[in-house]
Amino acid sequence: MRAHGKHIRTIWLHPENAHVVQIIDQCALPHFWKIDDLSTSEDAVVAIRDMKVRGAGLIGVTAAFGMYLAALERRSQGLPRESWADAGARLKATRPTAVNLAWAVDRQIAAAKDIQDPDALVEAALSTASAMAEEDAEGCRQIGLHGLEILRKISEAKSGGTVNVLTHCNAGWLAFVDYGSATAPIYAAHDAGIPIHVWVDETRPRNQGAKLTAWELGQHGVPHTLIADNAGGHLMQHGMVDAVIVGSDRTTRTGDVANKIGTYLKALAARDNGIPFYVALPTSSFDWDMRDGVAEIPIEQRGAEEVLTMDGMSDGRHCTVRIAPESTPAANYGFDVTPARLVTALITEHGVCDAHEDSIARLCPNRRKESSA
Repeated sequence: MRAHGKHIRTIWLHPENAHVVQIIDQCALPHFWKIDDLSTSEDAVVAIRDMKVRGAGLIGVTAAFGMYLAALERRSQGLPRESWADAGARLKATRPTAVNLAWAVDRQIAAAKDIQDPDALVEAALSTASAMAEEDAEGCRQIGLHGLEILRKISEAKSGGTVNVLTHCNAGWLAFVDYGSATAPIYAAHDAGIPIHVWVDETRPRNQGAKLTAWELGQHGVPHTLIADNAGGHLMQHGMVDAVIVGSDRTTRTGDVANKIGTYLKALAARDNGIPFYVALPTSSFDWDMRDGVAEIPIEQRGAEEVLTMDGMSDGRHCTVRIAPESTPAANYGFDVTPARLVTALITEHGVCDAHEDSIARLCPNRRKESSA
């Protein structure tokens, strides 16, 4: 998508050194524009763990490129074949909730299962990672096209009036390779000339809405307003929200959705006010082995300092300040699960379906077969 007036993706090979992967350091946004080099598989581990890259799709593609870097290390250092799988295990251990991470590593391992030659392994790993990046971008573009029709109908029902969308966290192009999931229909509608406005949840404690979603919407020229996380219900009660669109880090085969903490509360408010609640996701975010999201999806618990402190800019400098008493402990649950019954529909690259096992299976029959093989 667009940043600083030009098109850019979130991850790419260094134009002068194909042994280096480059990323946008999202921890620096929105105040600083910083490009980081990933030269080793451990660099990829750190980038995912420290959330320099984040979002289900981008985590998966970064892990795939991490496996490519591990293949380069194996070749240059003369490491045994097992070292490559060990790198995959380290990547998988960084963040537990987003299913794309393990899916990407497993896809790399499956693609190279019979390859022993180090040169061939490097070639296969790069080919697989590059293919996954292209698939991610194109899949998100297709999500945008399917979601566009939903937003178009809402606008038509309002006689061409502005469609007010509320979103939570950042499921934008920064969370994927390009376009995003929840934002893809928004960008498509804006580019098609449909009047659209986005209510952007701040998304405590890391403020990905305030820092990232607001930034990227502004870069693309989409009208938006930042709100406190707890304002969404009020806006819905007063008819100021036409639809909620969020992303997903993992969705069960039955349609339960894990997304950033606070999503469940938005779904409850939407249901109470008769507002459609959509989840936009690539099919790679489905976990075909899970049925009960609340009972089965692992919920990442991050460091208490994210809740106890806030960071931002002061006098041109980045700083962190404590907002709670020194003696106060904090719990930091990164995600919650929205039951399928609260989801109006799922918007995927293959089309729109109900958040129901049969509907999901009809939309993605091949993925289900692959999972059970």
